[in-house]
Amino acid sequence: MSQTNFDVAALRSFVTGMDLGSFAKAADRVGRSTSAVSAQIRKLEEQVGAPLFRKAGRGLGLTDAGEVMLRYARRLVELNDEAIVAARGTDLEGWVRLGLQEDFGESLLPGVLGRFARAHPKVRIEARVARNADLTSRLDAGELDLALVWDDLDLSMHARRAAGLSVELAKPAIHWIGSDELQWTAESGEPLPLVLFDGACMVCSLATDALDRAGIAWRVALTSPSLAGLWAAAAAGLGVTVRSPFGLPSTVRTLDPQTYGLPTLPTLGLSLVRASNVATPPVDLLATIVMDAVRGYASPPLTPASPAQSHLPHRARAYA
Repeated sequence: MSQTNFDVAALRSFVTGMDLGSFAKAADRVGRSTSAVSAQIRKLEEQVGAPLFRKAGRGLGLTDAGEVMLRYARRLVELNDEAIVAARGTDLEGWVRLGLQEDFGESLLPGVLGRFARAHPKVRIEARVARNADLTSRLDAGELDLALVWDDLDLSMHARRAAGLSVELAKPAIHWIGSDELQWTAESGEPLPLVLFDGACMVCSLATDALDRAGIAWRVALTSPSLAGLWAAAAAGLGVTVRSPFGLPSTVRTLDPQTYGLPTLPTLGLSLVRASNVATPPVDLLATIVMDAVRGYASPPLTPASPAQSHLPHRARAYA
């Protein structure tokens, strides 16, 4: 029996289309025509022997086979890229100092650093997981080469972007976070109990400002120096905290603002920032890996089909 061999280029188009929420955008990203990407998707379905897409409301979603295929496609594409980088960069040496938000310390950091370390064993990495203010100050002091940070609310991030030092990777909404143990309701007449970081916190300030504008009373029920402390307190029902949806543990969930009578919170940009325009090859390579990982982690929702997408295979049109 002949062995089926997947085409890495087709897998890359599949993964890119899912990450971008559009196979038309994926075609631009991978440097192919939309008809060529359409043919790749059809060939993948033929090789799998099952449809990858199913109807989901007005658009389409992945079938069980599609979900499985996407997971393996990511791994195969990453392994392909890792092999190429490793073979070409066996002599790469140096030092990279990376800073990350706590939100990504457990969910993103191990995979990113593991992938980089396997490809470049001679490069030393120093990683720091900290809050936004600490990371930006260390960037300014030259103590970090790269940092994944939330866009601040003043002009400094605009200045970094204008200088070519910052690239926005995602703009997720900030959510109210709690658990089924929460006893507070808007009808109780009690101030909303908040679980917040101790000290200055930009995300926490967004939430309290929104509550003040909405005329909703609040109180600080618990402060913690760590994100794990916030999750534990919210899971126990001590109060509500605020965060992006990245890295949420199973013990907490995002709360519907309308259900709880809370204001909708804004989006907040997430950027990868360099300390200097003068970057070494190790810094450039790690920056690329971090950007790819975050963009895949923060994939946008897929959009429904439109008449302009009719050139794509029927089951892929919802993603164009």
